[in-house]
Amino acid sequence: MAKSQTEEYGWCAVPRNRTNLPSKATANAPPLGVDFDAVWPKTDLVRKAQEYIQSVLPKETYNHSLRVYCYGHTMVSLHFKPWVAKAREAFFETWALTCLFHDLATTPQNRSETYMSFEFQGGFLALQKLQSLGAPKAQAESVCEAIIRHQDPGETGTISRMGQLVQIATEFDNMGWQPWLLHEDVIKSVVQQLPRLKWSSCFSKTIEAEIAEKEWCHTTAIDGFSQAVAGNKLMEPYE
Repeated sequence: MAKSQTEEYGWCAVPRNRTNLPSKATANAPPLGVDFDAVWPKTDLVRKAQEYIQSVLPKETYNHSLRVYCYGHTMVSLHFKPWVAKAREAFFETWALTCLFHDLATTPQNRSETYMSFEFQGGFLALQKLQSLGAPKAQAESVCEAIIRHQDPGETGTISRMGQLVQIATEFDNMGWQPWLLHEDVIKSVVQQLPRLKWSSCFSKTIEAEIAEKEWCHTTAIDGFSQAVAGNKLMEPYE
């Protein structure tokens, strides 16, 4: 394993308990606007992945995936600058791919094709597709692991930077958790370009559908998950 690829593709370890995140008291979250087109990677790999994902995901999920990218990009730019000090383009390309694929397995067709929880199937589907598109092995595997672990918060051990970022950025969009990480102007700017389309209701129903079909699924590990999504107060004004 090359150390350079560890940084490029977001493999570096961070605490799973998130002690590396700024607290409400210490976070510096200035009012900012986000231009999606300006921050979105324009590489051939991202373009091919985006074309594929756009063809298979419903608009609600697709918009969510791009909002997650914007929130995560802004979080890194504000709070985790060392993460991209050496390989900014490669890191954000990997981040874009993670966001595009992270909810791929939530579609009814993909859910019905396996007994596995959607995060696990989604990770494997992403790995296969990205390798077929020519992504480097270390990059495709980083996306895969981040997706598998994106609903696996906890107090012990470590997780990759990419895995932690997809956790906190999806939680921000889905449940409004850790709202101090970004100013409300960031939200306003992002949802203006990528409308929520009643995402809170849409995703809470998806959660309930997976649990109804697969009582063993990993989604059950987050207590009150569906209710937290449906009751997202931070994003309620933008639904």
